[in-house]
Order: sequence, then structure tokens, then C-alpha cells
Amino acid sequence: MSSSRKPLARGHNLTAYTFLLPWLIGFFCLTLGPMLGSLYLSLTRYNLLTPPQWIGIANYIEILKEDDTFSNSLWLTVKYVFLSVPLRLAFALLVAMALNKGIRALGIYRTVYYIPSLLGGSVAIAIVWRQIFDGGGLVNRFLDWFGIQGPSWISHPDYIVYTIISLSVWQFGSAMVIFLAGLKQVPGDLYEAAQVDGANKVRQFFAITLPMLTPVIFFNLVMSIINSFQAFTPAFVIGDGRGGPLDATMFYTLYLYLKGFSFFDMGYASALAWIMLIIIGAFTAVIFATSKHWVFYGDGKEGR
Repeated sequence: MSSSRKPLARGHNLTAYTFLLPWLIGFFCLTLGPMLGSLYLSLTRYNLLTPPQWIGIANYIEILKEDDTFSNSLWLTVKYVFLSVPLRLAFALLVAMALNKGIRALGIYRTVYYIPSLLGGSVAIAIVWRQIFDGGGLVNRFLDWFGIQGPSWISHPDYIVYTIISLSVWQFGSAMVIFLAGLKQVPGDLYEAAQVDGANKVRQFFAITLPMLTPVIFFNLVMSIINSFQAFTPAFVIGDGRGGPLDATMFYTLYLYLKGFSFFDMGYASALAWIMLIIIGAFTAVIFATSKHWVFYGDGKEGR
């Protein structure tokens, strides 16, 4: 009996692996293979024109001890993450709560608000954003109506990063859709019981809505942080492609790109990429470690 089942089990396994084969090929050839290749290159001096020369951890030592641009770009990126992620998630939650009122044509509104997430990372939108915040752009024309002379947002080093942050906040659609799905899962009985107890809307939001949404907030927070650390196109297009003005848009990924494809120091760029991986992993690990204190699940258990 058992021996007759073994060929059948092998056949099922073969069928399963056949369906998994495209993913396995993509994983090993397009993900794991390039990752291991970049790890090797990070330990070499490689200019794309001559064979790599093994130098060990010299690239990492130079980055951490001698490279001021690395520290500046890392600080700028961390600043961007800590400002853009909370604003985008807060705005996404606000819109999701507005759409969770049983309004008509919800699908149309949801699609309209989701479109910026699809388009926001494109070069075309970054160019449009550059025109909007230019010295004679729509933002300054709007300020002129109130007698306010706005600066050239994209040419002043103190303002240009906030222009890029505003573009990031505008791309709230994906987080909004996930928040909206989470709001649909909150039991209405909880709000009815809170109303009977005399809780107002603000109290209901902090006592019911936020705790029930913590798993969704946790997911959106992790994904937003990972994506924000990898921001590249807005900094490249809205700035001058070289991190200007005065390195005010020298995001980490832009610095990595310039090192690899402008200065042809691919070994150094690979080391920068692996340091970024470690930094993103560290931030993600901290969020996972602290989630047990603030993530609440519907079964009454906190996150682990």
C-alpha cells in the first residue's frame, strides 16, 4: 500500500516542482546569483573594463573610515525616511478612513487615489514635479495670490529635499488601499459598544481603530521603510543627477549609482550596496523586535 503511494507522491512532487521551476530559475539566476556576484565584487577593485582585483575588505574600511560622502548621503537618506514614511502613512490612513464611510463609487475613488503610487516612481512624474516646484512653477504662482514670494524649491539646498518628500507623500495609494482593507475588517460591534459607553469619535479612533489596525500599520511601515531607503528616481531627476545643489539630493542610492556607473568603481559600489542591505535589515529587525509591544492581533495576542 505504502509502496504504491510512493510513485504517486513522486508524481505530485514532480508536478509541483515543474510549476515552481520558473520562480526557481528567476530566484537563482536573477536574485541569488547577482547577490553573490556583488558580494564577491565588493571585495575587489573592479572598474568594469579590467578583471576584478581581490582587495579583501578594503572597500568597506574606506567607506566607513574615509568617505565623507557616504556618511552625508546616509544621513540624508535616513532623514528622508523618517520624514516621508510617517507623513505618507498618516495621509494614507486619513484618506482610507474618509473612503470607509460607505460612499458610492468606492472603487472609482480607490482607483483614482491609487494611481499616484503607480506613476510616482516614473521619470515623467519626477519631471512634472520639478516643473511644479520650479521658481515660476504652480506652487509659487499659488503663493503669489497671497502676496508670498516663494523660493525656487528645486535650486535651494534647504528646500529641495522637502520637494522630494512631498512627492513621496503623494504616492500614498498603495498604503491607503491596505489601510482600507484593514478598516473593513474592524468589527462594527466594537464601535456600537463604545458609543453606548459614551466614547466620542476621537476616543474610538485611539481605543479601537488604531489597535485593530496595528498589524496593517506594521506591514505598511516595514514596506515603506524598505522602499524609502531605495529612493532613486526623484533624487536623480529633481536634482541635477549629481546630487546637487550642494549634495542636497545625494541620496544613498544615487551615490551608489554614481560610484558604479559614472566613476566605474563597481567594487566600491557593490560594497555600498551590501552596507545598505545591512542597514535596511537592521531597521527591519528593530521594527520586528519592538512589534511585540505595540502590534495587536484579533485573537487577543500581541505580536511576537
